[in-house]
Order: sequence, then structure tokens, then C-alpha cells
Amino acid sequence: MAKVNFGGLAQLRKFRKGLYVDSVNRLTRDAKVTLTVKPGLAGSSLYRHFSTSVKSNIQPLRYSPWSSEFPGSLRTRLIFQTTLCAVFLVGLTEYFIRDKSKVASAVASATGYASPKELHAAIEELQTAFPEPKLVVTDKQELKIYGSSEHSYHPASPHAVIIRPKSTDDVVKIVNTARKYRIPIVPYSGATSLEGHFSGYPTGSICIDMSSMDKILAINVDDSDLICQAGARWEDINQTLKDQGIPLFFPLDPGPGATIGGMVGTGCSGTNAVRYGTAKAEWFLNLTVVLPNGQVVKTRRRARKSATGFDTTKLFIGAEGTLGIVTEATLRLAPLLPVKVAMAQFPDVQRAVSAVQEILNSPQGPHIQCVELLDDNMMAAINTAGLVDKPYPVEDTLFFKIQGDAVSIQRASEVVQSIVEKHGSLQFNFASTDQEAEELWQNRKYALMSSLAAHPGLRCWTTDVCVPVSRLPQLVYETKKDLRESNLRSTIVGHVGDGNFHALILFDRDREYDAVSGAVHRLVHRAIALDGTCTGEHGVGLGKREYLRDELGASTVDLMKTIKKAIDPLNIMNPGKVVKSIL
Repeated sequence: MAKVNFGGLAQLRKFRKGLYVDSVNRLTRDAKVTLTVKPGLAGSSLYRHFSTSVKSNIQPLRYSPWSSEFPGSLRTRLIFQTTLCAVFLVGLTEYFIRDKSKVASAVASATGYASPKELHAAIEELQTAFPEPKLVVTDKQELKIYGSSEHSYHPASPHAVIIRPKSTDDVVKIVNTARKYRIPIVPYSGATSLEGHFSGYPTGSICIDMSSMDKILAINVDDSDLICQAGARWEDINQTLKDQGIPLFFPLDPGPGATIGGMVGTGCSGTNAVRYGTAKAEWFLNLTVVLPNGQVVKTRRRARKSATGFDTTKLFIGAEGTLGIVTEATLRLAPLLPVKVAMAQFPDVQRAVSAVQEILNSPQGPHIQCVELLDDNMMAAINTAGLVDKPYPVEDTLFFKIQGDAVSIQRASEVVQSIVEKHGSLQFNFASTDQEAEELWQNRKYALMSSLAAHPGLRCWTTDVCVPVSRLPQLVYETKKDLRESNLRSTIVGHVGDGNFHALILFDRDREYDAVSGAVHRLVHRAIALDGTCTGEHGVGLGKREYLRDELGASTVDLMKTIKKAIDPLNIMNPGKVVKSIL
């Protein structure tokens, strides 16, 4: 048998049929193949032709810096190898940069949205329509900030442009341009939402920053209502009423900084929900909305009640900007009553919740404005954060707001104290001054800040669920057990009067992201299994979208899609939020 050194697999394939190869003995890193051929072939013309071809292929390989036969020194080989790799990487980078616009165009084409060229034309059109400084923003850093949140861990993309309208007419101009070029629109104002509501769209989106539309347009004291623009903050509204000596207030109180437009969009509530309900009650008498087709609708008149057809106001409450852009709202106000703040501590959540149920079902229940649960971990975080003058005992704690005139507060306080003692309260205290009461309640409202301050260097994933009140102790117990077994730090605060609670999970993003994501997923399914909801007040956004079919059923979700498609057939209004797709 004769052995032949072969210089490449391509040549092997070329001569394989003619050489009657028996076997391939070895394949080296230099692509040299030792072949075994049948006796008698070694002297044939075919074999001589093959040998000549092999030699001609082997010679150039000597000059490859990856060849062991390279004539230069090891240092020279390394220099050549490094140079060739650098040239390859530079070329590859230039290829991807050159083709980036092609990729974006392909994505836009697949979704039906504007191409990069059309997006650029739309931005130029908007710059012409809004020539004043800072009304049209294209700074990359701002686009990134407006398209994501440091407290949200859902997919995010920077916007293509930010527009700051000052009126409903301005919003109409923006919507008409977006529709013309088919560009997604994402409303933005307080930026306090947690489920990815204002995340940018990957193909490029127009962010409508409503924060400049923050005016109170009219206060109708005799009718106990107020008309304002969508960018007005609820805290500023109540402060204005207080400054003007008007004994009314707007009772919906979500997180600090929330605006009316965002509160409508998420269907918010807050600590006052046990007494005053949520955004889906009658607190929004009407809304002014710019629809995807550019038309402006006002959902009803200012009367306290109306039986004229569909309740189109509520159609937009909880829609998260997917059906239109809310620009104005008429708010119903409530009488501002005297309030007394109390705190009760318990050995466990079960006893605390049982006490609350009995209090709310008593004749004094209507005088309970708020009742909030802070678990032992939350109380420890408040102490550690150093935001209080003196530390609280670290126990599961209820905070009460009791409202009414002096006589009503006195009677309700006596009933509350009697019931909490009956259910094993460890202590019960009233705030002795208005300042102490305000500080006590501020500690509840700034729970997120306290949790972060108590765990420096960690991130916080905040999520909310809601269950029937009787199921709340089971949900809290099982959730705390799950988080403890997952080695995750957490605090829990809840609107215990209506079964809504928030888990604030502290974690190291590099090491514990998967663990906390799994814990949130289990918490939501646990709540739904207890006949609850995946969100009591934060809204759906991107983060809770996957749970809607489990909670509501496929037919209800399909109904939502049908409504969305009827109102927004081009799917330009905050696409991908609430429901994944309508196209």
C-alpha cells in the first residue's frame, strides 16, 4: 500500500472516485490527510496527476501563519495572526454597522410600522410643527431614559423622539403624524409605573411627554369637581385645594409623583381605596381623549350620573394608552374630613387581617379611611433606613386612618381598639399630634425608598396582586415562606382592607435575577388560584400580560383585542401593552 499526504478536503473529494480510497488514516490540524490507496495505483498516471496537484496545494500553506511549516519565527507568526484577526473584526463591524439600517427596515416591514427613512421624515415633520426649543427631543440619552425605568425589569427600547405638547390640539397633530407614517405612540408623564407601561417600541416610537400639560383648568366648588389636564399630579391638585382654603380633596392616592393621565391609564387606587374605591369608581366624571384617527372625544358631560348608553369613560380607564391619549379629565372631589392615625401590632398576619375584617363589618367601618399592613420585614427596613426619629417594634403592623367629626372619631377609635385587643394586638397607639400622624403615614407611602435604603446596593422588584380579603393571610404566609426558601430578602406592604398587597423583593441583579423572576411568577399564579388578580392597581403593561388568559379566560382577552382593533386598527397606540398583538 502507498501513502499519500493530501493538502485539503476539497482535493480529496475531487479525486476520491478515481483513487479507490480504502481509508483515511488521520486528519491533522494543517488539513494534511494520509490516504491509503490500492497497490498498483501508485505508479499510474492518475496517481502522478494527483501527487502533482497535492504538491501545488501544499506549497501555499507554508506561508499561512497558522501552519506549522511557516518559515518565520514564532513571534512573526503571532504578529501575522493578530493582524489578520484585527482586519477580520474591523470588516465584520463595518458590515454590521452598514447593515443596521437594513435590519431595522426588515423589522419595520415585518411589523408594518415605519421604516427608518419614514421615521426620519416624521421627526422632521414634527420639528416643523413644534419649532419651540425643547418641545422635540432626539437626544439619545433622554430617549433611553424615557423608554425604560430603573424599577422595571421588562423589555425596553429607547424611543425615536420625544414630543412635549401643551394642548389637546398639539396631541392631535402628533397623532395625525404618527398615523400618517404608522409610528407607535407611547404616552408618558409621571414615570411611576412599574410594569413597562412606557417602554419604547423596538422599531422606533413617538413618546408623548404629557408633563407640560399639568394645568388645573377649573375648580367647581359648589359641584365638588375639578377639571385638569392629564399631566397634573394628584398631590399638586390636593395641595392647590388646600392652599385655596377649599375643604375638598381628590381621594385617589397612588405612588408619589403619579399624574392623572397615568392614574386613568392603569386604573389606579391607593391607601384610600378601602373607603373611596379605585379609579374605576365614579371619581373620573369624564375624559377628553384623542383617538388614533385624530378625532377628539369627550366621554360625557359633568353631571354626577348619566345613563346615556355605553360608559365610554370607563373604556379608557385601565386601557393604558392603548385606545387613545387622555388629555383632560373632570375629577369628582370629596369633603376633607378630620383624621386620626393609629397603629396596632400583632404576632402574625392572620390575627391582623381577622381584626380588620371585623372592624370593617362593624357600624364604625365607614369611618375607616385607610388600613394598611406592613410586615415585620418592612418595619425593620423603616428602622434601618433611619427615616424615623425613634425605631418601631419589629412586628406585623396595621396603620389606621379614622375619619369623621370629633365624636365619630372617638366612637370609631374605641371600637377599633377593642377589636384589635380581642384579636391579640401586642400594642395599640394613636399619633399624639398632627405632625406625628403625618410622619407615621409618610413612612407607609415611602415604603419603596425605605426598603432600598435599608439594603444599599440591591435592586428592588415591586409587584402587586389582590385576593378576597379572607384569602390574604394564606397568600402572605405562603409568599413569605417561598421568598425565605428562595433566599430572597423582601418587605410586604398591603391595602389589607381590600386584599391588595405589594411584595418588594430586594436582589442582586447579576446573581439573583432568575430567582426573583421565578418568585414573582409563582406569587401571581398563587393569587389567581385564590380567586384573585395578577394586579390590583399597578396595571398590566408588559409585565402582567402573560397572566391575563389564566385570570380572565381566552374569550375575555379576545374581546379586549376586538375592541382594540376596532378603535386602533393600525395598532399605533402603545402597542404590545395589555394585550400582546391584535394583528
